[in-house]
Amino acid sequence: MIPILRAWDDPSICHGFVGRIGGVGGGRYEALNLSYFVGDEKDAVDRNWELLRAQLPALGEVAFVNQVHGIAVQRVDGNDRGERPEGDGMVAAGERIFLGIFTADCVPILMLDKAHRAVGALHAGWRGLIGGIVGAGIRAMTEAGASLAELQVAMGPSIGLCCFEVDAPLADRFTREIPGAVRHRRAGLPGKAYIDLRGIIYDQFEAAGVNAEHILSVGPCSKCESNQFFSRRAAGGKVTGLQLSFIGLTA
Repeated sequence: MIPILRAWDDPSICHGFVGRIGGVGGGRYEALNLSYFVGDEKDAVDRNWELLRAQLPALGEVAFVNQVHGIAVQRVDGNDRGERPEGDGMVAAGERIFLGIFTADCVPILMLDKAHRAVGALHAGWRGLIGGIVGAGIRAMTEAGASLAELQVAMGPSIGLCCFEVDAPLADRFTREIPGAVRHRRAGLPGKAYIDLRGIIYDQFEAAGVNAEHILSVGPCSKCESNQFFSRRAAGGKVTGLQLSFIGLTA
C-alpha cells in the first residue's frame, strides 16, 4: 500500500501528496520515485506508476510542467496533457484534468475551487517564492474562474523552519522582498538564518483574500522525515527521486 496524504475528504477531489514509500526503486530513488527526469531506471518508474494507478483507479493522465524554479503558471486543457511546457504551476477548469507537481524539499501547493470547477498546482521553491509564484498562481486560478472566497489551498510535505537554514544574505532577500517574511525568520549559526517557507506562503494566500480556514498545511518536514519523503537537503544536495503531488476533479 502506498501512503497518500490528503487535505480534503470529498472523494470527487482526486488529490494527494505521495511520499517515497511503496515502490520498487533502489538507491537514491528508493522506493517510489515517479519522475522520469532524475536519472532513475524507466522500468522502475513505469512500475511505480502502475502501483499508484492500481491504488487510484480514478487517476487519469497527469499533466506536468518542466519545473525551472520560476513563476510561470500554465493553463491546461484536455488536449495538451502530454506536453511539458516550462513553468512551475498549472491550472485547469473542468473535470478529469489532473495536474501534478514534483518536489524534494520545495513546497507543493494544491488549489481548488470546486464550485467553479477550477484546480491548480504550484511548485514553490525559494526562488519562485521570492519571484512571486503564489501571486501568479492566484491570478491564474481567478482567470480560470475561481473565486477567492471559495478557494481552498493545501501545502504538502516540504522542508520546514526546523531545517531550512540559508546564508544570511539570502534570508535578507526574503525579508526585504517579501512583505511580512521577517515574521518567518529565525536566527541560525553565525552568518545563517532559518526561513519558514510554508509560513510565508500561508501569509501570502491570506493577504490575497483567501479565508485562513481554507489554507491547510499537510505533512511533516521532508528533511526530518527523509525516510518517508525525498529530501535533497537530507541527501547532501545529491539528486534523488521526487515525490508527486496531484489534483483533479472527477465529478
